[in-house]
Amino acid sequence: MPHLTRTGSLARTGGAERLGVGVPGYAHPLLAPAEWAGLNRPGTPLHWAVLNIDNGPGARPDPHCLDAAGRLRNARERALHGEAPDDTVRAAGGRLLGHLDLAFGSRAFGELVADARSFLDWYRVGGFYLDRCPADRGLLPAVRRLTSTLAALLGDSDSADEGGGLLVLGHGTHPYPGYAEAADQLVTFRGPWTGYRWSQVAEWTAAYEPGRFAHFVHGVPRTHLEEAMRIARWQGAGTIFFTDRGDEGGQTDPFAALPSYWDEFVSRIGPGISE
Repeated sequence: MPHLTRTGSLARTGGAERLGVGVPGYAHPLLAPAEWAGLNRPGTPLHWAVLNIDNGPGARPDPHCLDAAGRLRNARERALHGEAPDDTVRAAGGRLLGHLDLAFGSRAFGELVADARSFLDWYRVGGFYLDRCPADRGLLPAVRRLTSTLAALLGDSDSADEGGGLLVLGHGTHPYPGYAEAADQLVTFRGPWTGYRWSQVAEWTAAYEPGRFAHFVHGVPRTHLEEAMRIARWQGAGTIFFTDRGDEGGQTDPFAALPSYWDEFVSRIGPGISE
C-alpha cells in the first residue's frame, strides 16, 4: 500500500533533506541516451523516473526500454544495499515508475489495470505515475479504486522493494484534498516558470509532511534556479524537475530532455538516495 500517508503539522522549514529529482518522462532511450544514462550517475539525487513507451507500456516489450529499466533497477539495488557497482557508478537509487494515462478520468478501469500488469510483467517497475489525473471531488472514488488495485498489484509482484511500491498522481494542480490519501505523492504544479514564481500553495497541504508533493517547472532561467528551489521548499515540494526548455506552444515536451544546466541543478540539490 502507499507508504507516505501520514498527516501532521510539520512546518515548511526547508525540507532540504527530502528534496530530490523526479523525471516526468524522458524520451525513448534511443532518442535520449544521455538522459537515461545520467540517472545512474554518482550522487544524482533521484527519487523516481517515469517510463513511457507509447502513452503507456506499448504493445510488446521494447528491448531498449528493457535495458534502461534494468540498469536503473540494478542501480537502485546497489545504492540501497551498499554493494560495489560493477560499472563503478554509485547511483542515487531512484524508482522506475510506469506511465498510466488517466485522461482526466475518461479511460476505462480495465484498460489501466491491463497497462499496469504489462509494466510489471515486462519492466518490473517499482510504482506508477498516473498522468492527467482528475482533480475534482466527484472522481475521487474512481481514483481511489484504481490506486488500491495498483497497490495490491505491486504488493503481489517481486518488483517493489522493501520500501514498497510508489504511486504518484500527476494532477499538475492542487486537487480536492481527499486525493492526498489516495497515493504517496501528488504533482501539484506542472507548468511554466512565469506561473510558478507567482503561484500560491493550497492551505490544506500544510497538514502534510514536506515531501508529499512534486513540482515540474519549465522555462526556468539559470539565473532563477535558486529562487525556484526556494519556492519549492517553501511550498513543501520534496520532488522537483526544473528545466530551461519550453513547450513551444504545446508542440514539444519540455521535460523529455535534459536542461542545459542539469549538472548545476542536481549539484544545488545535493547527493542522496531515495529511501
